[in-house]
Amino acid sequence: MKDPRSISIQDFTYSLPEERIAKYPLAERDASKLLIYKKGEITEDIYRNISDHLPKHSLLVFNNTKVVEARLLFKKSTGGVIEIFCLEPHEQYTDITTAMLQKGKVFWQCLVGGASKWKPGQVLEKKISSINSEIILQAKYIEKKTGSFIIELSWSPMELSFAEVLHLAGAIPLPPYIKRPVEESDKERYQTVYAESGGSVAAPTAGLHFTNNVFDKLKKKNIQTDFVTLHVGAGTFKPVKSETMQEHAMHAEWIDVSKNVIEHILNNLDNNIIAVGTTSLRTIESLYWIGRKPELRSGSRKSEQSSDIQVSQWEAYELNEKNVPVKDALQSLLDWMTEQKLERLVTKTQILIAPGYEFKIVKGLITNFHQPQSTLLLLVAALIGNNPPAGQAGWKDVYDHALQNDFRFLSYGDGCLLCKNDA
Repeated sequence: MKDPRSISIQDFTYSLPEERIAKYPLAERDASKLLIYKKGEITEDIYRNISDHLPKHSLLVFNNTKVVEARLLFKKSTGGVIEIFCLEPHEQYTDITTAMLQKGKVFWQCLVGGASKWKPGQVLEKKISSINSEIILQAKYIEKKTGSFIIELSWSPMELSFAEVLHLAGAIPLPPYIKRPVEESDKERYQTVYAESGGSVAAPTAGLHFTNNVFDKLKKKNIQTDFVTLHVGAGTFKPVKSETMQEHAMHAEWIDVSKNVIEHILNNLDNNIIAVGTTSLRTIESLYWIGRKPELRSGSRKSEQSSDIQVSQWEAYELNEKNVPVKDALQSLLDWMTEQKLERLVTKTQILIAPGYEFKIVKGLITNFHQPQSTLLLLVAALIGNNPPAGQAGWKDVYDHALQNDFRFLSYGDGCLLCKNDA
C-alpha cells in the first residue's frame, strides 16, 4: 500500500461553476441522474433504475445516521444574534447517543458565530413554545479551544432529552455551499428515508436518492441491504488547506456497527459489497483495521475501551507490513466482541482513504459529486483510479462527463455508481 502523505491536493481540483451546485433537491428523490462507471466506461441512467446496474446478491451498506437540528440562534439583550453550531459532544460522554439522551444539561463542542460579542460565563437564553409547554434553553460559554468552544446547554422542563430540545429549538444545518436560508421542506429532504440514529450535522447525501420503491426493486433482484452508523461531523466540509496531505488533520467521527452487520459483511465477502456513501465506505473499511489490531488478535484479549480501538488517520498505511486476510480480521473482531459481550461496536474512525489505499472489503461506491480539493474526492480517486490505463476513464473523466452533461453537484445534486476495475 502506497503512503499518500506526499500527495499534493492541487492535483485534485476541477472548475465547479456556482450554477452547477444544486440549491434544492429534485421533486422526486429517485429521479436524480445516475452516472455509472464500470470497467473504465461511463454510461447514464436515473436512480430509479439503479438495481439494473447492480449484480444479483450484491450487498449494499447504508449509513442510517440522522441529521440533528444543530443550529441554535440566541438573541442578546442588545439585539445582537449569537449562532451556536453544535459539532459533537464533550469528551466526557462515551458516545453520541449517551450525550443526546442527557436530561436537563449537557456540555457540547460548538462553533460560535459572533463569539467576540459573548463573554465567558455570560448566559444566553431563548424561549420556545411547544404544544404542551414553554421550553427555556440557556447557553453558557465555558471554554475556548482550538477551532471551537465548549458550551454548557441547560433547559427546562428538565425531563426533556437534549435530542428533543434540539428538535424543538434548533434548525437543520445545510452545508455552507447551499447559499440560501433553510426552508421547512429541508427537514424532510435533507434526511434519508431510512434515517434512524440522531447525531449528524450533515446528511449522508448518497442515500438521499433512495426511496421505498427503489428498495423494493433491490429486493426483487435479490440485492441485500444493511445499515451501519457514522455520525457525520462538520469536518466533512473542511477543505484541505495544506499543500500535501501530510499536514492535513482528518476529522474523527463516531461509528456504531452491530455484531450482526459485521457477520453479514463477513459472510458476503465473495459477493459485491457496495457502500452507499463515503461515510458507509469509511465505516466498512475501518472494521478491517480494527479487527487486525494486535491487541484484538492476541491470545489474551484484554478489555478495550472505544479509544483503544479507534482507527487513526495513517493507521492503514502503517499497519500494512504484515498482510492479514480480511476474513481473519473480521473474525478476530467478532471474537473480541463475543468475549466482551458486546452486541454493538461503538468507536471513532479517522481513516483517510486516498490514492495508494488498497481496499479490503468494498467493491463499489454510490456517491454524489464532491467539492474540488476535498478528502472525499481523494477517496473517489482511490477507488476508480487517478491515472487509469489507456482507454479507461479515471476520476477526472467522470467529473468532466458530469460537468459536460448537466449533472447537478454536491449534497442536493445527482450522483454516481462507481465500480472498482477489478470488481
